[in-house]
Amino acid sequence: MSALDFDQTVAAMRSFNRFYTKQIGVLQEGLLDSPFSLTESRVLYELAHRERSTATELGNELALDPGYLSRILRKFEQQGLIEKVASESDGRQTLLSLTSAGRAAFAPLDERSRGQIGDFLARLVVDDQRRLMAAMRTIVGLLSDRAEDQSAPYILRPHRPGDMGWVVHRQGLLYAQEYGWDETFEALVAEIVAKFVQHFDPKRERCWIAERDGEIVGSIFLVKESEAVAKLRLLYVEKKMRGQGLGRHLVKECIAFARSVGYRKMILWTNDILGAARHLYEEAGFRLIEEERHHSFGKDLVGQYWELEL
Repeated sequence: MSALDFDQTVAAMRSFNRFYTKQIGVLQEGLLDSPFSLTESRVLYELAHRERSTATELGNELALDPGYLSRILRKFEQQGLIEKVASESDGRQTLLSLTSAGRAAFAPLDERSRGQIGDFLARLVVDDQRRLMAAMRTIVGLLSDRAEDQSAPYILRPHRPGDMGWVVHRQGLLYAQEYGWDETFEALVAEIVAKFVQHFDPKRERCWIAERDGEIVGSIFLVKESEAVAKLRLLYVEKKMRGQGLGRHLVKECIAFARSVGYRKMILWTNDILGAARHLYEEAGFRLIEEERHHSFGKDLVGQYWELEL
């Protein structure tokens, strides 16, 4: 690359940086009309999406100077946004987590951020959204030296028109092929997604659609059971995506969102033959509460009720 080409490339990257930081408002004193700076918001985000974390882990993830991070954490502690407990496995380590006040402070920031991105995407037709996502994956792949960044084979996005029909079709087909369930299961899925759309509460409920190169490859729902209890529903991963961490990612996303909006408990219902899903729930901390035999979807099954204290 000639000196002229190099200078033009640098100028183009700096121009893009200026454009994007202006688009998302990071130069404002408070990000998204919140009392938090961009860095403070990133720290809150990481804590909201982790059950427990050390200051060292946060610093490494965000590439923050330890002294700077320490001042942020001290400020959060004084404001009652975080709590510290000694690690049971290593007394030298202190584990950090958001308090209920911290989750309440993060929730509107998270909601505004999702809304802002949603507004950006709403300006684009579907093909342009896919081009944008492909371009973002290319940028991450070229600039990141972390394997987990470069190898992520999918993106998660909110649901949009047409997705619910896909969920009903794919779940009905998969469970018929793999477990011999009849069309009454497909009818149940249709009932669940119809109720979700008709009574959707964007502040307390979510559907995540996993997409790879414009193709839907997985989904999961979090619905409101009560003010304190959320319900995980309809976890699904396409066969070709299994073993790549997508199911684990979807479950973690559900749990993090439930915590961020103040739910105290998550529940779910499944069947004992769904071993891979049950393993994900156990791994995430869910406990089996009750089992019952039932005849549904043309089969004799054992239903299971699981719950997770948040």
